[in-house]
Amino acid sequence: MTQLLLIRHGQSTWNAQGRIQGWADPPLNETGLDQARKLAQRLIVEGYPIAAIYSSPLLRARQTAEQVAQALGLPVQTDDRLKENGVGQFTGLTGQEVEQQFPEWVAARRASPAWIAPPEGEDRDGFASRTAAVMADIVANHSEQTVAVVSHGGILGAYLIHMLEMSIHRSSPFQFDNASLSIVKVGEHRIRLLKLNDTAHLTNGVK
Repeated sequence: MTQLLLIRHGQSTWNAQGRIQGWADPPLNETGLDQARKLAQRLIVEGYPIAAIYSSPLLRARQTAEQVAQALGLPVQTDDRLKENGVGQFTGLTGQEVEQQFPEWVAARRASPAWIAPPEGEDRDGFASRTAAVMADIVANHSEQTVAVVSHGGILGAYLIHMLEMSIHRSSPFQFDNASLSIVKVGEHRIRLLKLNDTAHLTNGVK
């Protein structure tokens, strides 16, 4: 089985401001860089035999991946399909600003468990398809190996939804904190979820 280390990027400047990012490209802040370094240290201490590192091309993910890459002496391979879900007109807004500017969308979202795309946001089926495709390619290229994939909460959630055969058209039940580590093992006909949203390296340090 292929072991995937699914990593959400560290805290960005927009994360700290509560702004919705999507395809926007804010960098990590100092907290995010520190989180990425702690994550990299954990991967070394726990001895994961990482064969390759893949990353979203967006700066917040790439900077996180680079911390891991420097620690392990590996290159970072970027893939556009690993970028976050496009959020259209919500880009750069806070939750409060969304409520003020798009009250009808907020009301519809609260009234239904179904996913409702933001105005001019990325089509849900297309997002799910690119997520499934890029992860399938990574698994196919690294049979029986361990691979680190640094991406975004939306992508990681969409992948688990796909692998667990859940509906992509309902809101994701998964949460991924900044610099969190989730681990799945993927075989031809099965998947094993070993860790989900693990941030012990941020709170307890690495021993």
